Amino acid sequence: MARYEGVSVSVIRRLPRYHRFLYDLIQSDVHKISSRELAERMSLTASQIRQDLNCFGGFGQQGYGYNVDALYQEIGNILGLNKGLKIILLGAGNLGMALVKHLSFEAKGFRMIGIFDKNPKLIGQKIHGIEVMPESALEEFCAKEKPDAAILCLPKDVVEELGDRLIGYGIRAFWNFSHYDLGLHHKDSDVPIVVENVHLGDSLMTLCYQINELNED
Repeated sequence: MARYEGVSVSVIRRLPRYHRFLYDLIQSDVHKISSRELAERMSLTASQIRQDLNCFGGFGQQGYGYNVDALYQEIGNILGLNKGLKIILLGAGNLGMALVKHLSFEAKGFRMIGIFDKNPKLIGQKIHGIEVMPESALEEFCAKEKPDAAILCLPKDVVEELGDRLIGYGIRAFWNFSHYDLGLHHKDSDVPIVVENVHLGDSLMTLCYQINELNED
């Protein structure tokens, strides 16, 4: 059974934003805040914040507000950021390299343990101390290290087949940057998987629409 059964995905997707804003408050030496003040900073309503946090038991005190440090810690615990889940990267091209070099995986709940690519020019190179391995080593590596998740920075035409292989190797979660939307079940079984399909182009086109709407005013 899920730890927080019945909590909507939209609430879960707001938690990282709370965590980020609370971190900024701590860095600014702010350690107590009301729901109204937090709402103003995040462009939400105080009611929305209280409803979201009440899904997990509520953390504020009437007349006091929220202890920023404690709330930051609790949201991190809800997200499971202290678990150090093991993650691997498939595709060490420009995007994959940028993610490994510039994203703090440890602060986001993950530990990068392996990088794989087909390009012989990349194999053997080290990215942040991790040597790029050939894709042919995947099965043996997964059997030994048992990664929890995989980042896919690969062409669309290879993702479906490779995704099925990775599921067969025991991986159940994917951060997918290809242009192929992975489903939520293995095609040959009822094994559930977790997928975050990331389409940077979709976000850019949304921005395009919003600019055009702004220019129409």
